[in-house]
Amino acid sequence: MGKRYFNGLKTGGLFVVLWVVLLGIGSVVGGGQYIWIFAGLGLIGTAYGYWNSDKLAIKAMHARPVTEVEQPAMYRIVRELSAEANQPMPRLYVSPTQAPNAFATGRNPNNAAVCCTEGILHLLDERELRGVLGHELMHVYNRDILIGSVAAAFAGMITAIAQMLFWFGGGGNSRDNPLGVFGMLAMVLLAPIAASLIRMAISRTREYDADEDGASLTGDPLALASALRKLERGTQARPLPQDAPLENVSHMMIANPFSGAGMAKLFSTHPPMDDRVKRLEDMARANGQHF
Repeated sequence: MGKRYFNGLKTGGLFVVLWVVLLGIGSVVGGGQYIWIFAGLGLIGTAYGYWNSDKLAIKAMHARPVTEVEQPAMYRIVRELSAEANQPMPRLYVSPTQAPNAFATGRNPNNAAVCCTEGILHLLDERELRGVLGHELMHVYNRDILIGSVAAAFAGMITAIAQMLFWFGGGGNSRDNPLGVFGMLAMVLLAPIAASLIRMAISRTREYDADEDGASLTGDPLALASALRKLERGTQARPLPQDAPLENVSHMMIANPFSGAGMAKLFSTHPPMDDRVKRLEDMARANGQHF
């Protein structure tokens, strides 16, 4: 409970920092006379991220709903885990991509969907798939989809505003801007980086929690650990194209869908896979599971 309290507090604190960054831009533009406009944009971005969190990832991955006849194992696992958690059954989708991955989306358990790619269904055995689906269901139950979508909306809005200020100017002359020309330039350049780092930190915190909670739901941390090892190799062999629609929803996926090389690895919204596997193996040892 202490760790979960700390992670919840950390997530809330990171959202406060996102608001500070957004309002900080507003306070230096035009001498602060537009700060309420920026606050309003923040609220609009939050509302948009909330109401559309169940659509963006499905559309980006070209996923389609599937029936129990088409995916009996997927339905059986999700139905059993949903019943175990005393939660409603989410809608199930499959994406035609061969890149192995899975994600959950939706603002709450009553408006949720779980999607697997064809690649992950071919790659994992049923035990490993159960571990992955437990992870994804816990994202829904912990409201992580809402949290991640709103964080992404904030970060994207801050980046768009900073780009607009860069190209069109944001405060007239230095008298309107208490930071001066160089201060404004620094704000415009650093704000998107700060927003991306905060979004990354929020996403990584929620991934660790979903790993732990999902393993508790299935009672099998080693199954998820084994799946994550396979997914790391599979996503590196078949990375998704790094285009805007996929970048906007990549934080929802259980594994980083991109190549993850160089600076991209540093700024990934996913924690290092080795660290996640180690935590799950430590959890299994604590539960008396044998390797």
